[in-house]
Formats: sequence, structure tokens, C-alpha cells
Amino acid sequence: MKRALLVLLCCLATAASAQSYPSKPIRMIVPFPAGATTDIIARLVGQRLQETMGQPIVVENRAGAGGQIGAAEVAKAAPDGYTILVHNITFPMASVTAALQNRAMYNIDSDFAGISIAVYVPLVMTAHPSVPANDLRELVQYLKANPSARYTYGSTGPGSFMHVMAEALSKQTGVEMTHVPFKGAAPLKQELIAGRINVGGDQLSSSLADIKAGKIKALAINGRGRAPDLPDIATVREQGFPILEADGWNGFFAPAKTPRDVIERLQKETAAAVKHPETAKRLREIGAEPVGSSPAEQDAILKRQVEQFRPIIKEMRIES
Repeated sequence: MKRALLVLLCCLATAASAQSYPSKPIRMIVPFPAGATTDIIARLVGQRLQETMGQPIVVENRAGAGGQIGAAEVAKAAPDGYTILVHNITFPMASVTAALQNRAMYNIDSDFAGISIAVYVPLVMTAHPSVPANDLRELVQYLKANPSARYTYGSTGPGSFMHVMAEALSKQTGVEMTHVPFKGAAPLKQELIAGRINVGGDQLSSSLADIKAGKIKALAINGRGRAPDLPDIATVREQGFPILEADGWNGFFAPAKTPRDVIERLQKETAAAVKHPETAKRLREIGAEPVGSSPAEQDAILKRQVEQFRPIIKEMRIES
């Protein structure tokens, strides 16, 4: 009898929690500067969540350390659904890099609970128009033929997407470029457009408009298929560099131990937000495909990419 009463009380408590959440503003932590893809997506989704959840959604940019600073803030936050992390493929890469160097600020395997993959976004490697190569294969050929070229490439920080891609490319081909880390995709792109670095790369959403305007050029798509917005740009696998293949995404996470009913509410609201006709249209305009996956799918892609990149990063001895 006592056990049955306890179960009933727990059910009532869970129901009350679901009904009362949210009762105050929700912080959405973006671990990169304003203006990049992850920030844009957070603000688009956050605006819709604010309307449907009846509470302010406050987007806060906490850039630095390849996204670790913002992620660490969420990992240490109360697991109550009021602090959410919005991250991308840099999350598994930079986290593995930091852990291998014994400077991790959190445990990526246990400190977070997935909410939803909000969107899929193709990853693209880019170059300044002055670079005498029309694709990644030609870039490698040029650098091999001109070892004194002394090219530089930009990334969004240690262990980020472009850092790992460039080091993997160097490992496979022997070509070397000097790494120039930035705190986010926006400053990286600014320097690439200005010609102060030669090569860059990030989520396609950050660069699509400038690629179409001719301010920078696309060298390769890193996904398993060509990007619908750039159908003439071959994938890394098509160009002979399958080690550089990676799926791009932007997703939402909560601190571990956040109540399941809160996670489910956030997932439901996120999925509805990215699929809202107006929001979906704006996402597609920047090259992002609305998804709104289950929490399990967000957890799974993170785990899969941690396992994918851990041996690569370890072998290449990627350092900050």
C-alpha cells in the first residue's frame, strides 16, 4: 500500500512539474559569437519558443575555447530546463581534443542530455578568390607544387571542424598550412573575405551568401551528398578525401539529470518551432534543413561523432 502511494505521489509530482514548466525565462547558451550559423538558428528557434512557451528566451553568447566555455556553463547549470546549450559538430571534435590534452571543462559522455537535432546543415571548405584552385583536390595539387606558398587556414578554435579537417588533410596528403584560430565563424569569414587568411570552412549557412556573391569560393562539401544549394561543388569523398566526411548539424542540449518530462516538452516545442512554415522558410534560406529530432537521435549523433573523431584526433595529435 505504501509503495503504491509512493508511486502515485511521484506521478503527481511529475505531472505538476510538466504543467508548471516553464515558469521563468529560459537561457539559451550559444558557445560562439553572434552572427554565426548556430547563433542565427538559436535566435530563430528561440523567438518561436518564446511565443509558444509563454516565457522569454534569452540567447547568450559565451564564446571561447572552441565552444568549451559555453558548454561548460550549461554542464554546471541546474538540471531544471532553464539553461539550454545550442551547439554543432564542433561539440564532439573540440571536446575530444580537450579531453586528450587533459584540459576538458566537462565530460561530454555524461554531462549533457540531448533535446533535439534542430537542423542539418552541410559543412563546406572555402577559400579566398585569389587562391588558384577551384576545388580541394586542386588546392592540394597547388600546395604540393608550391611548398613555399605558406598558406594559412582559419578555424573556430582548437579542435573545431576546420581545425580537424585541415590536420586530417595534412596527414593524408603531406601539405601543410598554418592554423589561425578565431572565436567563431563570423570573424573567420571576415578575415577570409579580406584575404588575410587563405582557406576556411564552417557550416554552409555562414558562407552561402558570400559564396554566391563571389566573395569566397567553395572547395568541397564535407557531407555524404552534395549540398542542394551548391550542386556543382563535389564532396570530399568524390575528390578522394573520405577521411574529411562529416555530417553537419545544430542541436539542443540540457544538463544531465534534467527531468524527462522537461526534456520531452522542450523537444516537442523545438520540433514544432523548426517546422513552423515561417521559421522553416527562413532556415532553408540559409541552407539549413529543419529536423526536430527526438532526444535519442541527438544523443546518438553526438556519441557516433565522438567515436568517429576520437581516434582521428588522437592519431593526429591535434593540439591547441
